[in-house]
Amino acid sequence: MNSSLLQGRSPSLPLTLGLHTGDKLVITQWLRVLPGQRYVGRGTWQGRSVLAKLFVGTKAQRHFQRELTGVQSLAQQQLNTPQLLASDFDAAFGGWILFEYLADAQSLEQQWQQHAAEPMLSTAQEKVLAQALTSIARMHAQGLWQKDIHLDNFLLHNQQLYIIDGGAIAQQTLGQPINQEAALKNLAVFFAQLPRALEAHVHDLLTHYMQTNATHALPLQELHSKTQQVRDWRVKDYLKKTARDCSLFSVRKNSRGITAVQRSYVAEIEPLLANPDQFIEQGHIYKTGGAATVARVEQGNKSWIIKRYNIKSFSHWLKRCWRPTRAWHSWQAAHRLQQLEIPVANTIAVKEQRTLGLRRTAWLVTEYCGEQDLIARFQPYIDNAQVPEADLTALQLLLNSMIREKISHGDLKGHNILWHNDRCLLIDLDAVRAHSSPRSFVRAFSRDRARLLRNWPQESPLYKLLDQHLPQLLDN
Repeated sequence: MNSSLLQGRSPSLPLTLGLHTGDKLVITQWLRVLPGQRYVGRGTWQGRSVLAKLFVGTKAQRHFQRELTGVQSLAQQQLNTPQLLASDFDAAFGGWILFEYLADAQSLEQQWQQHAAEPMLSTAQEKVLAQALTSIARMHAQGLWQKDIHLDNFLLHNQQLYIIDGGAIAQQTLGQPINQEAALKNLAVFFAQLPRALEAHVHDLLTHYMQTNATHALPLQELHSKTQQVRDWRVKDYLKKTARDCSLFSVRKNSRGITAVQRSYVAEIEPLLANPDQFIEQGHIYKTGGAATVARVEQGNKSWIIKRYNIKSFSHWLKRCWRPTRAWHSWQAAHRLQQLEIPVANTIAVKEQRTLGLRRTAWLVTEYCGEQDLIARFQPYIDNAQVPEADLTALQLLLNSMIREKISHGDLKGHNILWHNDRCLLIDLDAVRAHSSPRSFVRAFSRDRARLLRNWPQESPLYKLLDQHLPQLLDN
C-alpha cells in the first residue's frame, strides 16, 4: 500500500491502492478521515464491495492492532459485527483492514433523528434505545465494552444490529461479565450523549439492559452522577475543538489573526470571511457605530448575520487587545450552550485580526433566524395577557435550561431572544457566563429575569402574567 497517496482531508477519488498481497483496493468514497492517521472509505476488492480502514503515520501500528483486536474479540464472543475479510500491516507503509460493506445499513443515530421531535420517550424512540441497550448488555456480559459508546456505533442491516468501531473496544476477562464500576461508567457515557429530557426515563430504559445482563445492580443515583461527570467532560472537550483544526472545525492561525469555522460550512462561508466589511456595507444594517456593527448579508443563496466588534479608540483597544475578544467569547459561549441544550442561533464562524499577537477588530457570523424577537412576538398580548400556552412554555423552557446549567446571559432584554421555529433562541452572547457558585448564579439569574420583565410596563397584564409564570430563584 502506497501511504503517500493518503494525505490531507480529501485524497482524490477513485484511489487505487496496491496491497501487499498483490490485490488492488479501489476506494470510491471517503466516509471518515483523520488526516495523516486514519482513512475510512467504501471501495471494491476482489470484485466485492468493502469497507476499508487504512492506517498511516507514526501511530498506525497501534491503531491497526487496536481495531483488529477489537473486531476479533467481538466475533469471538459471537457478537454481531461486520465480517472481517482481510488485513495486513507493513511498518514501511501502514496497515489496512477490510470488512464486508453493509449496503443500505442505517445507524441507530439515523433512526433516532427520524423520531427526535416526538414527545420524549415515544414508542419509536424507546425501540431505538432498547436495541442499543440490549446490545450494550450483551457486550458487558461477555467482558467487553465500547469506550465511546453512542448510537452511531450500531448499524441496522436486514433487521440485524451490528456493532462497529472495533478500535474503541475494551475488555476485562473475555466471556465473563465486566464489573459493576466498568458497567456504570460505560452506561454513563452512553446516556451522556442522549437528550437531557431522557433523564426522567433512565430507570425504565435500564430494564432493557437488565433483561439481557442482570449481573450487577445499577444504582440510579450513582449512574446519574457519573453521567453528569461525562457530560461536563464532553463540554470541555468540545470547546477545545472549537479552537483547533479538527473534523468538526476548520481553524487557521497565523501572525495576522485566527479564523474558526464549522467545517461543514467552509465552502459557502469562505467568500464572506475573506472580506466581511464589504458584505456589511452591502447588507441590511441593524446597528452601526459604537462598540459593534450588526448586519444581515446574503451569500450562497442564504442569509447570515455578521456582528463586527469595533475598536472605538486607542484607549478602548489598549484595554481589550490583550484578552480574548467579545467575538471569541461569543463563539465559545454559543457552542457551550448548544452542547448544554440551551437554544441559540447557530454560530458559524469567528474571525479575529491580530498584530504581534495583540487583538484588533473581530467578526462573528451566525445563521439568520428571522426578524421576530420576543418583544414583537408578545406585542399583541401587552394589554390582554392572552399569550398562547406554547409561546409561554417555550420561554419557560429557555429559562429553566439556563437554571439547570447555571448560565446567566448578562443582558436578557427581549431583543436578545429570537422567536424561530416555535422556540426561543438566545442571541448576543457577549456577557454569557457559566457559574460554579450557586449563590452568584442566583443573583445573576435574578438580574436576567428582572431585565427581561422590564421590557413591558409593570402594571400591564402581560408583565403580571410573566412575573407569575416565569421561573425565579430565591437568594438565601
